[in-house]
Amino acid sequence: MGIPVRQQLAIGLYIMKQRLKRRDKYPLVLMLEPLFRCNLACAGCGKIDYPDAILNRRLSVQECLDAVDECGTPMVSIPGGEPLLHKEIGEIVKGIVARRKYVSLCTNALLLEKKLHLFEPSRYLFFSVHLDGLKEEHDKSVCQDGVFDRAVKAIKAAQDKGFRVSVNATIFDGASPERVAAFLDYCGEIGVGGVSISPGYAYERAPDQEHFLTRRKTKELFRQVFALGKGKKWPLTHSSLYLDFLTGNQTYRCAPWGMPTRNIFGWQRPCYLLNEGYAPSFKALMEETEWESYGTGNYEKCADCMAHCGYEPTAVSDAVRNPLKALRVALRGPKTSGDMAPEIPLEGQRPAKWVFDGMVANAMQDMHTDKPKRQDVPTQAAE
Repeated sequence: MGIPVRQQLAIGLYIMKQRLKRRDKYPLVLMLEPLFRCNLACAGCGKIDYPDAILNRRLSVQECLDAVDECGTPMVSIPGGEPLLHKEIGEIVKGIVARRKYVSLCTNALLLEKKLHLFEPSRYLFFSVHLDGLKEEHDKSVCQDGVFDRAVKAIKAAQDKGFRVSVNATIFDGASPERVAAFLDYCGEIGVGGVSISPGYAYERAPDQEHFLTRRKTKELFRQVFALGKGKKWPLTHSSLYLDFLTGNQTYRCAPWGMPTRNIFGWQRPCYLLNEGYAPSFKALMEETEWESYGTGNYEKCADCMAHCGYEPTAVSDAVRNPLKALRVALRGPKTSGDMAPEIPLEGQRPAKWVFDGMVANAMQDMHTDKPKRQDVPTQAAE
């Protein structure tokens, strides 16, 4: 596993406390998104399709730290947009580390070398560099040549200064199992501390809608990838049962509350990937969101999702309830042949509601009035 033992113990102790309190819904990782602005325009991204007035907004240092305290998770992931564009990102990270929370700062690494002086090496901090495969695949994914080489150079620069560096990869339809396996080999060769890998989610407004994986294709792809990886020690940061889920051996339902998102508009409903309104507080998010309305089998937009932000919390909960099962899978690796676990039926799912344009209109209106920010999308905008 690519997760340090101390971090595993901290997360495990946190989970045990939640179970002792008999909580069935609790967060594992806070997704703290301090801005939407990015210095890339990737074809599969649905996070940057906002007017400039919204892209120019930022969470303050205090808003970020308040969200960390409010949520209470042992780990904070800082995605974007590109977090290194935030002028106070060093102060934000310093404040979270001072709280002894583990911080994963997600970056495309184009600014990483320039910004390294803002941070201090710590066991609580690691950079998670976005790489969607080897050079050809990654540069195609981010729609810009040369980004892969610049990212790898930045990884080595950060490592040389004593920082822990991991990699996060999003896999799309058409990916070659051999190339994905070669990418994981390469990550081991350059000494990254861990690799997070997940199938892409079909964002409502992503420019490229043709290359998101269906669930069946996801399972078949990852079966082939992990068959090629038998006996190899890839530094994957996922639980053994999430990897087993990716290869079609577990019938899990997502737990979107496991990785809640706080961004410039509030607490995003229901998850980091799917945006259908906002709650004014973490407490309101947890208590007032109609969780049963979302997830594969419940909602059309969720039909093909197998992303880690929804299913890793489910896998971790299963591992806590069934440690011997998790250990067996960890020792033998994910099953890559034979029958797959039953799929969740889709016949009863509610149809998708297309809400992005209405949410943007509301946000722009609220930015030019004294009214408080609207937290949910009006019915007419959701149709």
